Amino acid sequence: MKLPGFGCEEWLNVHEKEATLDIAQSTIASLTMEELIELGEMSKEEFYEEIMSKKMNYGWIEGSPEFKEEVSKLYKNVTPEMVLETNGCTGANLLAISALVNEGDHVIAMHPSYQQLYDLPRGLGAEVDLWEIDEEHGWMPDLKELRKMIRHDTRMICINNANNPTGTILDRKFLEELVKIASEVGAYILSDEVYKPMEDIDVPSIVDIYEKGIATNSLSKTYSLPGVRVGWVVAAPEITDIFRSYRDYTMICCGVFDDYVATYALKNKERILKRNHDLIYRNFDILKEWVDKEPRVSLVFPKHVSVSFIKLDIPIGVEEFCLGLLKDTGVLLIPGNRFDLEGHARLGYCARTEILIKGLEKLSEYLRKFD
Repeated sequence: MKLPGFGCEEWLNVHEKEATLDIAQSTIASLTMEELIELGEMSKEEFYEEIMSKKMNYGWIEGSPEFKEEVSKLYKNVTPEMVLETNGCTGANLLAISALVNEGDHVIAMHPSYQQLYDLPRGLGAEVDLWEIDEEHGWMPDLKELRKMIRHDTRMICINNANNPTGTILDRKFLEELVKIASEVGAYILSDEVYKPMEDIDVPSIVDIYEKGIATNSLSKTYSLPGVRVGWVVAAPEITDIFRSYRDYTMICCGVFDDYVATYALKNKERILKRNHDLIYRNFDILKEWVDKEPRVSLVFPKHVSVSFIKLDIPIGVEEFCLGLLKDTGVLLIPGNRFDLEGHARLGYCARTEILIKGLEKLSEYLRKFD
């Protein structure tokens, strides 16, 4: 299988450790272990006593019963048997696509979105049609266009809800129409749901409204724990059984420590979500005020999702701009060409508030050189 370079991940792999003001990430300000423990109901002594007693065997292959139970609570119609633990959401997407997509299959993928959702099917030999979103229409995909693209042999539709890098959210009404279109040809819908909106919007998981829906997620974004590297895939029992056989070829388990920390986080998710809700609302107001005052930046504002995709009024290529910005100021963005869109950049406004404020100040100072 031949795959192209993974645009945004290659950029971060090379440049993120150079940054002093990282406002490129899509995680809501990562928690320290100390902060995580304090958000829970155990003392540090109790937490470490428990974790130090863990035997370093393979642990639970599909995820511990406690982990699967906690994940199932995130959905309306999911039982623990429908949950498989994976190595992050990327591992969940890899598992679902590898298990269900074959050479010659037809796949439709929202674009731009997380590159894995369209280039991995291509690498497996599928015919991939890109379901384009654009700024003019608020980065929302067009269901009429999907109807033109769908075929009797369409195997899978891949979406990113909320979308990375734009923050677009597909709500219940949209998803129900999407399901209607997919069900007419029996297509799977793979929904990467790693970004949860922090406001009261009716956004059901695809697995709760479609029998051939597949939901992937992780602790990396909404729960501020990318370092744990734990995700999951959820699907109907007969689809999960297909995944089980493929999963044996891709991983054994996520690790005893990781499963324990992930379960602890999910058991205390309401406190983590409250912390993150407050941060995202505070930072969103800061971002909005900055965009309103910055003449060289425009933005289709996302809902309260941890990614935004700013448009830059600059006379040079966006990658050249981002490299110069990093070199001269220490501010890190991801250039939009890494998502196949020139003239834009991903700005992760859910860094710690003081980092966001300083990063935006430096970004504005740098933009003045083009006035």
